[in-house]
Amino acid sequence: MIKHLVKHGNSWALVIDKPILDLLKIDPEMPVELKTDGQSVTITPTAETARKKKIREASKKINERYTKVFKKLAE
Repeated sequence: MIKHLVKHGNSWALVIDKPILDLLKIDPEMPVELKTDGQSVTITPTAETARKKKIREASKKINERYTKVFKKLAE
């Protein structure tokens, strides 16, 4: 598969198609590890510990529930 980089702000991004994400069992919020040997880049999903998963889920619930409050505090 040939892909092209796309401009994203002051950087360049590589868009990964949904079928590839599904195949690798990667969701958009999952951290990934990037490695390079100077010639190629390897993208690997990182194993998330149960503790980190609980924290991420709790944080998501808090952000959904208190979005308006956080916006007012930011003002």
